[in-house]
Amino acid sequence: MSPAVVSLLALVVAIVLSMTSRINVGLLAIAMAWLIGVYATGLRADVVMGGFPVALFLTLTGVTLLFGIADTNGTLEGLAHRAVGLARGNVRLLPLLFFLIAFAISTVGPGAISSVALVVPLAMVIGERTGVPPFLTALMVANGANAGNLSPIASVGVIANSAMAKAGLGGHEWRVWIANFAAHALVALAAYALLGPHRQAATAAPAPVNPSTVGSAHDITAMTQAQRLTLAVIVAWIVGVVGFKLNLGLSAFGATAVLLLARVADEVTAIRKVPWSVILMVSGVSLLVALLEQTGGMDLFTTLLARLATPDTLNGVIAFVTGAISTYSSTSGVVLPAFLPTAVTLVEKVGGGDPLAVALSINVGSALVDVSPLSTLGALCVAAVSGPVASRRLFNQLMAWGVSMTVVGALLCQLLAGLLARA
Repeated sequence: MSPAVVSLLALVVAIVLSMTSRINVGLLAIAMAWLIGVYATGLRADVVMGGFPVALFLTLTGVTLLFGIADTNGTLEGLAHRAVGLARGNVRLLPLLFFLIAFAISTVGPGAISSVALVVPLAMVIGERTGVPPFLTALMVANGANAGNLSPIASVGVIANSAMAKAGLGGHEWRVWIANFAAHALVALAAYALLGPHRQAATAAPAPVNPSTVGSAHDITAMTQAQRLTLAVIVAWIVGVVGFKLNLGLSAFGATAVLLLARVADEVTAIRKVPWSVILMVSGVSLLVALLEQTGGMDLFTTLLARLATPDTLNGVIAFVTGAISTYSSTSGVVLPAFLPTAVTLVEKVGGGDPLAVALSINVGSALVDVSPLSTLGALCVAAVSGPVASRRLFNQLMAWGVSMTVVGALLCQLLAGLLARA
């Protein structure tokens, strides 16, 4: 069996295990890359390790650590509480506000998981008191968070853009973000039209929200000095990255150092906030994908994928395939690192298409299904609902919605990905 076939089988095993077990496939991917690279392919160990994504690892660690500090000292939670006050008691605006709050927090850096964890407990309590269905609340928060998840300064956006750059599709960071936002905004608006408060026969008058009912451990009436400094440093960091082209990861470490020296948060607690398991998963799968490129396995992978589509259907087919896998697997840790590097070669193998449109389809198709309760976002929403009957009902609703998004994502990408790529 050739090294190309062996390395491709290893990637398939990693994808299957990511869908069927709770084992961190990054660990397995690193081990398989070592065994296959050194003993099946004859590469030196240092050559295999050369495929480790050092820049991506540092960027993800720096960005998530910076926002771990903002999470630890209550800065992000305080901002979420204040934002809810913008609805001023208008129940019809609440679902839209849930979307916008989660979107804004996710866009500036923490990403979808942190945004949902911050927003959904508060949103569920307010929704229950004002008559907003838990299903609608979950959809608006999860889709809002995912809409901002591919921002150039969010951790998953870093993963997607790094993988695209590796495939020769760099320089489209804001287009990636806009395409992802557009898809999730359309889906969220459809959910609002179907399930919004205006669809209910009677809506309870909104009750004032008592901060103690949402479990806030922080004073939400006024920001502390530590929180103001944290917010100021993060704003300065964003300005530096966007306006002055500072290196995203290294500048995040610089901002983190400033905050730690100012003692605005506990360093140990902030480090624990870093999603090390996700970073390990992304890095491990990326290392295995790098080995595939060296052995010819990636060329074999794209050849097999190309048999599923024609130039006219490629965008929809790849969105459906990645969506189906992402329903049961990790979008950021497995699907994006494995599939985005194939975009250019896929177009060549199929005989036509736009590589950027294919990449956008992979991003959107794999992300729209993340409201599934098998994903972290959906699970956080289910966990925020009080009562076993209500939580089971929400689980079933989100499961059906998530599976349906494989088809919806495929249709959206088939119709719109090419237009967004050329815009």
